[in-house]
Amino acid sequence: MLLWDLTGAGKSTLASVIAGKEEYEVEKGEIILEGEDIEDLAAEERAHKGIFLSFQYPVEIPGVSVTNFIKTAINANRKAKGLEDMPAKDMLKMIKEKAEMLEIDRKFLSRSLNEGFSRGEKKRNEIFQLAMLEPKLAILDETDSRLDIDALRIVANGVNKLKSKDNAVIVITHYQRLLDYIVPISFMFYTMVKL
Repeated sequence: MLLWDLTGAGKSTLASVIAGKEEYEVEKGEIILEGEDIEDLAAEERAHKGIFLSFQYPVEIPGVSVTNFIKTAINANRKAKGLEDMPAKDMLKMIKEKAEMLEIDRKFLSRSLNEGFSRGEKKRNEIFQLAMLEPKLAILDETDSRLDIDALRIVANGVNKLKSKDNAVIVITHYQRLLDYIVPISFMFYTMVKL
């Protein structure tokens, strides 16, 4: 699905509501994921259920490597499902496979999370997180904003490689150019207009 159009129409607000950000309150309607009403779940619980939200402005976390961050996130998801931590060799194998698939240099994985990253590197990191966490629903909120053409292709190629019949991706954008690279399995187009 693609949400596209005017600034201020509520696209990012909708994404935040679905992801469970606390500053929003749903006054009407439901949020159903795989037949379950998740409206009363906290953002962390929704993430454990398989909702992934990319950020327009990812935060820097000095001293925490990309690899350590993703290990912690994966094991937190596993714990929430009553599973043990992923064995180290399985984790390393998965990290290597996903990094190769997304053409991510191993040196990148040892850098502090988003610290000193270019806009394109931050977005590549988000696509890496998406690949590792394998969510049921990924919401990419203006992930193409201010990206050069090479970074745009990297993001689109990542989305193309990760999509399947078992997951869904909502792309929120102001620009047609991202759509020139993403090849949907099925496509729903919504234009949101500020009233």
